[in-house]
Amino acid sequence: MPKTLGILGKKLGMTRLFADDGSICPVTVIEAGPCPVMQIKTNDKEGYNALQLGYDELKERLANKPQKGHQAKAGKGVHRHLKEFRVENPEEYELGQELTVDLFAPGEKVKVSGRSKGKGFQGAMKRWNFAGQRASHGAEKVHRATGSVGNATFPGRIWKGKKMPGQMGNKQVTAPSVEIVDVRPEENILVVKGQIPGPKNGLVVIRKNG
Repeated sequence: MPKTLGILGKKLGMTRLFADDGSICPVTVIEAGPCPVMQIKTNDKEGYNALQLGYDELKERLANKPQKGHQAKAGKGVHRHLKEFRVENPEEYELGQELTVDLFAPGEKVKVSGRSKGKGFQGAMKRWNFAGQRASHGAEKVHRATGSVGNATFPGRIWKGKKMPGQMGNKQVTAPSVEIVDVRPEENILVVKGQIPGPKNGLVVIRKNG
């Protein structure tokens, strides 16, 4: 498994920036961190090296006893989201240490993961960009149908993974190479080029490429 450090954040939305030459660059604004280290996992104890980071602090009354007990050791309150990141040397970090957008720099390429917008049950034309059936010459009530999906006697069934109507979206998606345009540590803001997965205010994970 790749050992890449990162932080958690939420997608605030999209806007645009103007370059010095007047060109327009579409960007996404992410509020990221600060993410305190809630637990340090080592190869000797847990069998692998990792940092467990917290994000989005909760009010004490909204947290249950297991959440409070697990996160009390770090002394940084209770957080809604916890996420592990594999690291090479966990001894370089301290319990309660906060990781911020200072991890990143403008021009750097990062991986951004989020849960895509759910679009419900959709047909094959919208879900897979199928062309549909003929619009004339005897075609009746099949204009948006997938067409034949069967086989001959062998194997006599639908192959697993066949492109068919079904649930669209609402799955984990990773944008593998997103360029950072601007870093604003005083506001905990990352500005990245283009779009990223997920809805407005959706949870995203920003990892360093490595």
